[in-house]
Amino acid sequence: MTAAEAMVAAMARLRAAGVPDPARDARVLLAHAAQVDAARVTLIAPEDMAADIIDRYDHLVSLRAVRVPVSQLIGSREFYGRRFNITREVLDPRPETESLIEAALSAPFSDVLDLGVGSGCLIVTLLAERPDAKGVAVDISEAACLQASANAVLHEVADRVQVLKSDWFDAVEGRFDLIVSNPPYLAASEMSQVQPELRDHEPRLALTDEADGLTAYRVIAAEAQGYLSAEGRVLVETGWQQASSVRDIFEAQGWGELSILPDLGGRDRIVSASKPG
Repeated sequence: MTAAEAMVAAMARLRAAGVPDPARDARVLLAHAAQVDAARVTLIAPEDMAADIIDRYDHLVSLRAVRVPVSQLIGSREFYGRRFNITREVLDPRPETESLIEAALSAPFSDVLDLGVGSGCLIVTLLAERPDAKGVAVDISEAACLQASANAVLHEVADRVQVLKSDWFDAVEGRFDLIVSNPPYLAASEMSQVQPELRDHEPRLALTDEADGLTAYRVIAAEAQGYLSAEGRVLVETGWQQASSVRDIFEAQGWGELSILPDLGGRDRIVSASKPG
């Protein structure tokens, strides 16, 4: 069987399973099975595949057909131009979260706190983009803390970040001029409606508060002022229909300069807040 024939068969299986972009996934998984760069898949398309590669590819496609995320199958995900190692213990970084990075980089900062660090994509990216900054990152999941620490080492920022196991602010000390968070924002009632990749294969703790999806924002709005410098900012990612509700939560806690920022698709995604003047 040639690589092209295997890829056509894989696309058909993935399409039948309802996978959203079967052609892309078939190509990425073939590259991983054959241990070549995804850009080189077309070059190997006419070649016969070795039996071990066929077996590996078939296994990967079978797992993708039951909606295991591609990032978990290949062990990594691209985010803001960097590759992050991913396991099923952490949330898969999403393209819309890059909007939070853009908002954070729009103003100076030297000390950043990441609440709910997950894979570390936020804190690691911010420190990599700002070589003079340092930070603290927390997560209630020890597995997430370990994964974030590994990604900090991978991108050579480990000497500038302290990763702590903490329930939000419990283990946090000091003040920061930037606080960022992509907290669990799905309501419990929404979990049955989300894609199987999320519902069945990503950590539920990182997806939902098992309530109305706003619990984390209430905690951050109530407590973050005590950890923020006078000129500091808080940036939180929200669900695309939640931004106004999250802004109202911050407004009720007396925050100033509240604004809602869109993601790359134009949907309301980021709430920005600062201390009242």
